[in-house]
Amino acid sequence: MEPIALANHLANLFVPAIALAAVAAGLAKLAWRRELAARGWWRLAWPAAAANAAVTVAGLAWTGADGRMATYGAMVLASAATLWWRGFGPGRR
Repeated sequence: MEPIALANHLANLFVPAIALAAVAAGLAKLAWRRELAARGWWRLAWPAAAANAAVTVAGLAWTGADGRMATYGAMVLASAATLWWRGFGPGRR
């Protein structure tokens, strides 16, 4: 596989994870404006993106294919848990 094709495949694998984290962090900051005013969007989004990427790799290893609905559902749960941890739980700083 050529390097450009490999980069394209990896980007397409992780784009849903990053996009979900970005949208979820933005919506969380919008919904809980006062509570999350002191936390920056980036400080909420990057841990959620990392958790979603880990779930994507785990879903690929477990099911043998990417893009399964179970993996996407697990990504939603991972985003919610990570955003709670960074915004309201013990992980806030």
